Amino acid sequence: MTLRLVTWNINSVRLRVDNVRRLLAEWAPDVLCLQETKTPDERFPREVFEELGYRHMLVHGMKGYNGVAILSRSPFVSAGTRVWCDRADCRHAVVELPGGIELHNIYVPAGGDVPDPIINPKFAHKLQFLDELTGWFSAERQNGRAIIAVGDLNIAPLETDVWSHKQLLGVVSHTPLEVDRLGRLQRAVAFVDAVRHFVPPHERLYTWWSYRARDWAASDRGRRLDHIWVTPSLVPLLAEARVHRDSRGWSTASDHVPIMVTVGG
Repeated sequence: MTLRLVTWNINSVRLRVDNVRRLLAEWAPDVLCLQETKTPDERFPREVFEELGYRHMLVHGMKGYNGVAILSRSPFVSAGTRVWCDRADCRHAVVELPGGIELHNIYVPAGGDVPDPIINPKFAHKLQFLDELTGWFSAERQNGRAIIAVGDLNIAPLETDVWSHKQLLGVVSHTPLEVDRLGRLQRAVAFVDAVRHFVPPHERLYTWWSYRARDWAASDRGRRLDHIWVTPSLVPLLAEARVHRDSRGWSTASDHVPIMVTVGG
C-alpha cells in the first residue's frame, strides 16, 4: 500500500478553496487533512472535493473558528472526533484508513500572546489540551498499532524550526514549557517526526510565516508549526516528505503551507 498524505492549516476552506484545488492538482494526495476550516459542517464545500475525487469526508467544524477535516479518495474503516478540555471546539478528528492505519488530525490551540498560564487563559488551555491528549495516547494507544498524527500543533520544537531561537524563547510557540509538553506528547507512543526523518535537524525548516511581514520571503521569519508524526512500525515505509513553501506566495494564501509525507511505494 502507498499512502500520500498532506496536512494544511488552510485558514478558512471556503475563502481558499481555489488554493486547495491547486494543491490537489499539483500533489494529488490520497488523503488531505485540513485545520482551521472555519465553517460549520453544513457550509463545508463538499461538492468541490467530491468533484475532485475526494468523496469520503470527516468534517468537524464550527462557525468562524477552528475546525478540522479529513478528505480521502478511499472509504474510511471508521471515523470519529474527540473533545478535550470539556470544549466542543472542533480540534481533533480521527479515522481508520484501509490497511489499518489510524490517522489523527489535530489542531492545537495557539495559546495567545503571553506564555504564562496563570494570567493567560488561552495559554493555560493550550497546556491543558496537550496534557489531556498526551494522557489519552499514553493510556489508550500502547497496543503497537500503526498511527499517524498530523496537524497544526502550534509549537516549533527545534532551534532550527524558528528564525531566531534566542529571540523567540519567550514567544508563544517556542517557549521551553511548550516544547517540553510537545516532547511528552511525542514520546507517549514513540512518535517519529516524519519530516525531520528526511530533513536533518541542523537544517532550518518552516511551515508558517506571519501575515504581518511586508515581504515574507525576503525576511523569512518563519516557524515550523505543522507536523506529521508516525509510530515506529511505519518509519521503514517512509518514502518522502515535502514542504510546499511556494504556496505561501499564492494569491489569498494561508499563512501556513502544506506538508506531505508518502508512506510505502
